Amino acid sequence: MSKPRTGTVSRRTLLASAAALGAPLPAFAARPAAAKANLFIGTGGDGHTYPGATLPGGMVQLSPDTDVERWDTCSGYHHGDGSIMGFSHTHLSGTGIGDMLDVLVVPTRGPVQLLPGPLNNPDAGYRQRFSAEHAEPGYYRVALESGVRAELTVTERTGWHRYTFPAGAGHILVDLSHLILDKSDAAPLIDEASLAVSADGTLTGGRRVHRWAKGRRIHFAMQLSRKPDRVTLYGDDDAEQPAGATAVQGKRVKAVLHYDDAGAKPVLIRCGISAVDVDGARRNLTAEARHWNFDSVRRDAARTWARELDAVTVEGGTPDQRTIMTSALYHALLAPTLFSDVDGRYVGMDRQVHTLPAGERAYSTYSLWDTYRALHPLLTIVAPDRVQSLVADMIRQTAESPLGPLVWPLQGVETGTMIGWHAVPVLAEAQAKGIKADYAAAWPNIAKRSFDFTMRDLDNSKGRDLYDAKGYVPADKWFESVSRTQEYAYDDWASSKIARAAGRTAEADRLLKRSGNWRNVIDPAIGFARPRFDDGTWWKDYDPIQLGHMPKPWWRDYTEANGWQATFLNQHDVYGLIAHMGGERAFEAKLDALFNAPSTLPKNAPPDISGLVGQYAHGNEPDQHAAYLYAYVGAPWKTQGMVRRLLTEMYKNDPDGIIGNDDCGQMSAWFVLSSLGFYPVDPVEAVYVFGSPLFERATLTLPGGKRLVIDAPGNGPTTPYVKSVQWNGRPWTKSWISHADLVKGGRLTFTMSATPEPGFGRALADRPPSFGRTPA
Repeated sequence: MSKPRTGTVSRRTLLASAAALGAPLPAFAARPAAAKANLFIGTGGDGHTYPGATLPGGMVQLSPDTDVERWDTCSGYHHGDGSIMGFSHTHLSGTGIGDMLDVLVVPTRGPVQLLPGPLNNPDAGYRQRFSAEHAEPGYYRVALESGVRAELTVTERTGWHRYTFPAGAGHILVDLSHLILDKSDAAPLIDEASLAVSADGTLTGGRRVHRWAKGRRIHFAMQLSRKPDRVTLYGDDDAEQPAGATAVQGKRVKAVLHYDDAGAKPVLIRCGISAVDVDGARRNLTAEARHWNFDSVRRDAARTWARELDAVTVEGGTPDQRTIMTSALYHALLAPTLFSDVDGRYVGMDRQVHTLPAGERAYSTYSLWDTYRALHPLLTIVAPDRVQSLVADMIRQTAESPLGPLVWPLQGVETGTMIGWHAVPVLAEAQAKGIKADYAAAWPNIAKRSFDFTMRDLDNSKGRDLYDAKGYVPADKWFESVSRTQEYAYDDWASSKIARAAGRTAEADRLLKRSGNWRNVIDPAIGFARPRFDDGTWWKDYDPIQLGHMPKPWWRDYTEANGWQATFLNQHDVYGLIAHMGGERAFEAKLDALFNAPSTLPKNAPPDISGLVGQYAHGNEPDQHAAYLYAYVGAPWKTQGMVRRLLTEMYKNDPDGIIGNDDCGQMSAWFVLSSLGFYPVDPVEAVYVFGSPLFERATLTLPGGKRLVIDAPGNGPTTPYVKSVQWNGRPWTKSWISHADLVKGGRLTFTMSATPEPGFGRALADRPPSFGRTPA
């Protein structure tokens, strides 16, 4: 995911002429071994992850920052950068736009430097070269060139630092001017910044940031285990405040904490944050930092992560594949992130402070355009209690927001990034899977977004009125019109479920009918998603490689996709799509063509369109379900061959190991689910289509002491195909299984083969349901 931008051809175009499905894969030895997460996977290339310390869905992500001025460093960090600016308390994992990096802390020695200096000249500012970098879930450490050993760990709402200085003087800079920069930004990016030193030595402050989430606020309260010998405050233009000053306000404020003998013993910092106010940050700190035992906090963080990661264990595969699996699960558990303070207060989507009922939580960092596809479905299996909390929060924030259902809320600000209102599919999926919530409470604002065309729009919902009146968004009226039409149709499908739950039958029927609007942007004459103009005509100079008819340089007719990828965007009415495109054999041939077309892209393609197999782009979300569509035409063996290929070629145990942005865990969740052997083509349908399990055995710990064991005896690189399936010891002829069955626990057994078994899943009665029906 990224904002609309002009780019070059993807840095990685894989397999320009895709080999035949099921081609032999690299050999590897299978032996069981415990795997540890590699937190550096995704920190190189365009993965945009960070290696620092956090807890599952934690409010604090305490991590090193290496740069703030490149798209590569949306998370603040990129593997291979030679210097570290410092350690900040908030980060985004895998996003295509940068923000956060709040409350930068820089431990160092020598003359005080107030600017970081450029990446290509670490000697020019407070940047430091580094070595001996180490990261594990909940803990990070590194050796800085100043001789300082830096260690980081966390609780949910507090960041803990331990800095061991060499003998002699040293200082710690706290820089509130630090943030992600972008050439499109307009000043001021920060205002209402402040720092204050209280009588008890606590450093407090905050700022308002106008980066991506315009106007978001962050506040902090920081305590140190050793009282500084003196504190110097700096205001705008790095103006030093008078000696003895205890407070400063401005736009770019800083503090330096001086120690005459910094090396006498380690300096510990514990820092609470809050989006509400400084009092909230103080309360978070008081509640979660009751001692100065850094190692105890580190052990607690490690135990928390061990419990979460032990929910899925695997045997077989290569050591690298087992590491990738654990690392992918780790990344899938980072977001959404906690947003409410210990007292239950949080900033709502109306930008007002609200207080939660006891026991409930608010969250931020919902990358819903990406994560409704695989991340949220994965959580319904491995963390259903967390899903119930997330769903309650999304209902509450949907009701509070003047913009209705969420799409990309960050720190109490709806950014309106990407398209659609994809909180609704997450709610409809949870409802279909029996997760209890007051879904009807979300309906009034879902109804407004669906039918009230006077409701304010951000970029994500432009053209709703034309979509309703004409059945599609015209390409000469709104950018990304083809993708809008298809994704609005999917949200209509999901919204119809919520409407019915709210007892609004007429509205549900209207939404269900309107969810067929996807047909109006797929030209059956050519079998492709095609831009269509206001007068009903199609773009005549159509080329599926292109991003659209482009009346302006930045205008696209598809969202981070081209005509090839958008053609298969429909997730909820696959059998309707098959019929619209000429029937089963025509559809199967078109899928074959997708995976075998030349992997060429136009010069203006965004970098998100990456990881190409033919014209299928695994590095971005729009067609990540496409390989599973073969099951709907009775050819699941082709799904199996392609899924195994994607699992083994698109992920590596390497910093450059994620083929595109991880997008708050979506790319990682695809790997986790697909390597287990199934995937939710349409999460709202609450079923999973079988693919090709990667391991010989996977064991999932389910609530209530239940277990789901997925066996594939003898599975290896030369056996990508499914010969037969058993469920709890009985033959299972379907190419899919329901969520309701899986979460009861049991044993799913795949018999794997080196050659396709065309008969498996071919019968009409054995094909997956779509739009509430099967072809039988």
